[in-house]
Amino acid sequence: MTIKKSALTYSEASIKVLKGLEPVKQRPGMYTRTENPLHIVQEVIDNASDEALGGFGTQIIVTLHIDGSISVEDDGRGIPFGLHPEEGVPVVEILFTQLHAGGKFDKASGGAYTFSGGLHGVGVSVTNALSQRLDVTVWRDGQVADIGFSYGDVVRALTVRSANNRIDKKSGTRITTWPDPKYFDSANLPQFELQNLLRSKAVLLSNVRVALIIEKTGERQSWKYKDGLRGYLLEGLAGYSTLTPIFEDERYAGSACIMHNTFAEGEGASWVVAWSEEGPLLRESYVNLIPTPGGGTHEFGLRDGLFQAVKSFIELHNLQPKGIKLLAEDVFSRVSFVLSARILDPQFQGQLKGKLNSRTAVRLVSSLVQSSLERWLNQHIKHGYILAELVMKQAQARTRASQKVEKRKSSSVAVLPGKLVDCESTDIAYNELFLVEGDSAGGSAKMGRNKELQAILPLRGKVLNTWETERNRLFANNEVHDIAVAIGIDPHTRDDVIDLSNLRYGKICILSDADVDGSHIQVLLLTLFFRHFPQLIERGHIYVARPPLFRVDAAGLGKRPAEKLYALDKAELEVIIHKLQKDGGPGSSSTWTISRFKGLGEMNPEQLWYTTMNPDTRRLILVQLGRLDFDATISRMTMLVGKGEAAARRAWLEEKSNNAQADI
Repeated sequence: MTIKKSALTYSEASIKVLKGLEPVKQRPGMYTRTENPLHIVQEVIDNASDEALGGFGTQIIVTLHIDGSISVEDDGRGIPFGLHPEEGVPVVEILFTQLHAGGKFDKASGGAYTFSGGLHGVGVSVTNALSQRLDVTVWRDGQVADIGFSYGDVVRALTVRSANNRIDKKSGTRITTWPDPKYFDSANLPQFELQNLLRSKAVLLSNVRVALIIEKTGERQSWKYKDGLRGYLLEGLAGYSTLTPIFEDERYAGSACIMHNTFAEGEGASWVVAWSEEGPLLRESYVNLIPTPGGGTHEFGLRDGLFQAVKSFIELHNLQPKGIKLLAEDVFSRVSFVLSARILDPQFQGQLKGKLNSRTAVRLVSSLVQSSLERWLNQHIKHGYILAELVMKQAQARTRASQKVEKRKSSSVAVLPGKLVDCESTDIAYNELFLVEGDSAGGSAKMGRNKELQAILPLRGKVLNTWETERNRLFANNEVHDIAVAIGIDPHTRDDVIDLSNLRYGKICILSDADVDGSHIQVLLLTLFFRHFPQLIERGHIYVARPPLFRVDAAGLGKRPAEKLYALDKAELEVIIHKLQKDGGPGSSSTWTISRFKGLGEMNPEQLWYTTMNPDTRRLILVQLGRLDFDATISRMTMLVGKGEAAARRAWLEEKSNNAQADI
């Protein structure tokens, strides 16, 4: 069938270049949350917090005005308003009208900011782009500067005057914004969320007073926590007792020679942790004062550090019953915590910064927490025994639950494949099966895995295309047979009533090379699961692991230690190289080397574990049904992998060829 295309013109004039703040106005959801204006106000608050974090401010005042505007004022150094040496435009104008302009790129000694939440020079320019009006007043060096914007453009040019009275003789910045309601689902600022945000800033910034003024009601709230994180945690747990005294500490590289050679000076964390047997849990984390509601690698580090320390204490005192194996969740399941990490150059998941992705944060926080808790437990043996008892109760309850599942499936169990390297646990809430391309990669995965929770099934060659294979003929293929027996579930349709109590793994992860052949194997396995095990996809059991394609060995430079960086593809590689060039300056390309993995078999067990199998640092994609309805998806899949659809595939490929990114 021929598809008739419309006569739309596609020429040089069709290409549009978005300049200035237009990208933000065209796609605001890429830069901020669009439910309400809170996030664009938070960008301004974060800048004031960064000043205080650097030791240049003692107060932050947020005012909700009667006319609907919001102002944020601090007593920091004040935004520079002189002419930029290269652009010839006032700096304060550049910061609010150009993306990727700011003072937080240079993290080296002597930079304006060493530790900050702002990273990309995007924040306040987004605030300006999505505001009907924005006014800036700066007090600095005995002068007062004012500038006004409307819809992202300068409408009131910069004016500078001398401070002429006692009120003006100060330093700081006040930014007032009128958010444009057309960009948000609701124009109302959620006051409860704003209050929580401001309170958390006060918690994390000792000696800084944070205030909220609501002009309409005349209400004024102010926060300053003398007890810091401890006071905040106890306030959140009010009415519930903790099992042991609160475990708290703060440790940073360079202080008392803590890991100064491994991490940049000043990197580290402060934390408060409490265990309780009942009641709600409070869990909050921050990176350079930025809330991370999605958690991330710093929380993984906290969990690992607590687990390793408690496990060491239990083993040292012979408290572990026979037949019981501890897991990190046994230690972490009844933990409340507030964690504040300080990272020199944090990598967040997107501009919204809701989750930390910096892999080094796992090792940083884990090592600090583990050594601190080990010392605390051995100084408080009595409390250590109480904590160990709680942890063992959790482990025994988990073990009993898994044994019940085992009894339900103890009869008529098929003989497991000989090449399956099974895990020791039988709890599918934690178990993982990796379907690995090739025996050599399977060997590395076997040696690098967590043998308690991770099973390995090496696959030889490419799996059969099973799209048009009848169910009663599936097991004629050895690879398909082994996969079905290993996972414990028979082939089925979407409408079948199946018993998932026989499922042996909560996560079934496809692990293939990061090249074209590996992608082909992924497609064949996804075809198998979608066609013959669709309920495993619908219930969230199928994943795709993403191993890196490149490794960059970067030599130490300045505060930066030597490190190995991994990139999933060329796009990530370009980002890494750009960052290394920025950090190293001109002529620095000799300080790193780039290697390309030809396949998983080239990775040693430690590399494969760190990049692809470690739950704290890997990248897994949950396989889900897309936007098409189920019947439309069946039709699309038939066109893509059906044996009699070559002509339709060819037409589709010709139509979509411009979207292809070939990796030859």
